[in-house]
Amino acid sequence: MHCVRKVTEDLYWVGSNDRRLELFENIFPIQKGVSYNSYLLLDEKTVLFDTVDSAVGRQFLENIAAVLNGRTLDYLVINHMEPDHCALIEDLHLRYPDMKLIGNAKTFPMIDQFYGMDLGDKKIIIKEGETFSCGKHTLHFVMAPMVHWPEAMMTYDETDKVLFSADAFGTFGALDGVIFNDEMDFDRDYLDEARRYYTNIVGKYGIQVQNVLKKAAALDIQMICPLHGPVWRSNLSYILEKYDIWSKYEPETKGVMIAYASMYGNTENMVNVLASMLADAGITNIKIHNISKTHVSELISDSFKYSHLVLAAPTYNNGIYPLMANYLEDMKALMVQGRTVAVLGNGSWAPQSAKLMEAKLAELKNMTLLTENFAVKSALHDSQMEQLQELCTKITDSVNA
Repeated sequence: MHCVRKVTEDLYWVGSNDRRLELFENIFPIQKGVSYNSYLLLDEKTVLFDTVDSAVGRQFLENIAAVLNGRTLDYLVINHMEPDHCALIEDLHLRYPDMKLIGNAKTFPMIDQFYGMDLGDKKIIIKEGETFSCGKHTLHFVMAPMVHWPEAMMTYDETDKVLFSADAFGTFGALDGVIFNDEMDFDRDYLDEARRYYTNIVGKYGIQVQNVLKKAAALDIQMICPLHGPVWRSNLSYILEKYDIWSKYEPETKGVMIAYASMYGNTENMVNVLASMLADAGITNIKIHNISKTHVSELISDSFKYSHLVLAAPTYNNGIYPLMANYLEDMKALMVQGRTVAVLGNGSWAPQSAKLMEAKLAELKNMTLLTENFAVKSALHDSQMEQLQELCTKITDSVNA
């Protein structure tokens, strides 16, 4: 049975939700599932904006057939060629053989790479700023390269002032019947997942996101229809401001995120003591992660969120504890920058982790380091409490600056 929602007078949400998938891109845990959004416009010509993942293909095809109600599908606009949004292209081509595909010069080579389809005269190749009329509605095409694939683009409906934004402004998390941002408590239910989605999927491409935000500012956008997560039909400035902050790599909040690894509890004890000192000093916006139990995507998300970071780990095989090393590599890959950081190390006979972590952090842009080879041997002792208190004061002064 079809399951659709009306978005505007002529536009329908024909996507679906996947609550079975454990790992998005076979990497990121998604306990709350994910939505695959697709939109169908009924005008003199019918236009579908993107498809969905094959996992929800049956529901998607039923939705399209129900909304078309006997009409044919005239056009498919392909904003993004990632397989969770293009997996049904071939099925649609077989069901609606007269359907034409609209994409840019980088779209169609990818269709050939993935599906080996001979589209013949069914291709319409568009460029930046070109328009396409489907009757009452005029579509305006906006290139969005590397947000987050090279062929990515957005489509703006000049008539209803709707921006089909591809993966931009999306989020992890299935939609629970409600699809509009003003039907839900976004901060409670989706903000953390929206940040985790952005920082891990798009985070590397801040400059490209800034370029797209500048293009968007020139458009009169009244609604944003992303390929994942809720449709934004009110308070658009909220999500636009979040993207502006994230893509500039600015902290979202003043506070301290502590990420630690601890083999037998001694490094954990050290960060708990530091966190208590910070709280006594009036710093209460503190988040502690045990990196052995926290997926690195959450660590990256909070690295973007918080202004100050504390990394603590023991020495392992004369190097950095492996999960901390992985986190540091992800920080570099995803362009984490402009944070104030303290590093705490541990080791029973040859402590190396602190100076090695500091060397990794030195590879990141605009990082302010508050420590220099702060290391304990096996466990924190009374003799180092004064040094730890001094570090607490440095962090507190920096947060309050």
